[in-house]
Amino acid sequence: MNAEQYLADVELAWCPGCGNFQIRKALAQALSSLGLPPHRVVLVTGIGQAAKIVHYLTVNGFNGLHGRTIAAAAGLKLARPDLTVIAESGDGDLYGEGGNHLLHNIRRNVDLTVIAHDNRVYGLTKGQASPTAPLGYTTRAQPFGSLSSPLNPLALAVALGAPFVAQSFSGEVERTGRLIADAIRHKGFSLVNVLHPCPSWNRVQNFAWYKERLAPLEEGGHDKRDRMKALAVALLGGERIPIGVLYEEERPTFEEQHPVLSGDPVGLRPLPRPEEVRRLVASFS
Repeated sequence: MNAEQYLADVELAWCPGCGNFQIRKALAQALSSLGLPPHRVVLVTGIGQAAKIVHYLTVNGFNGLHGRTIAAAAGLKLARPDLTVIAESGDGDLYGEGGNHLLHNIRRNVDLTVIAHDNRVYGLTKGQASPTAPLGYTTRAQPFGSLSSPLNPLALAVALGAPFVAQSFSGEVERTGRLIADAIRHKGFSLVNVLHPCPSWNRVQNFAWYKERLAPLEEGGHDKRDRMKALAVALLGGERIPIGVLYEEERPTFEEQHPVLSGDPVGLRPLPRPEEVRRLVASFS
């Protein structure tokens, strides 16, 4: 299938100029480049503007609770490891409400691809500062500026040992598509943080602001196999924003190590007979 065939022919309820449009195109390009048939892909989202993407692509979809995107995706992957499962939502959904699930599924190394739409605001609920918003960032909800230090998702993921950590910018659709494809291809937990402008609520980090600051890692000879160098890049402050693969390593996934998950996918195994269930329940009495 070509990339256009993954794009659902529906009206998109995003604001004009939103980076979500480009991320949708990039994901479609990634799926096309990998030759993944739609019925073998499950896209899981939570709540928010970014989470609407599940309705805009012609793949299997699950639209769940706010902050439970990764939890639902992990459950699906463990039940059906034969499918490609992608968790995709906004920086508030994944890093705020869903932060705990992010931490522990990195630890488990479930074979998931997580795509975060990072615009530093809660776009659906009128622009409050998200966990990645800079210190002092002012909004209608925080007129005196955000008082919380910003979360650094790249440093967090590298420090916890996520085996694939990358960052991109929605304005570079081709690069974003390649990074998403690399993340899907990688076996294990993969995080792709995609920076993008929010023209409605974030008037500071706009398209031009990002373009002036992007620093492609491949141009500097970055060694993506060196975890400490990856962490140093993730912790860099200042005016340069790293894009590309920060870190990549191969290690066993949760599914490969769990004895119950060996063999046929759990979700396809026959259900136990009623008498077997009754006998099991009786054994606990």
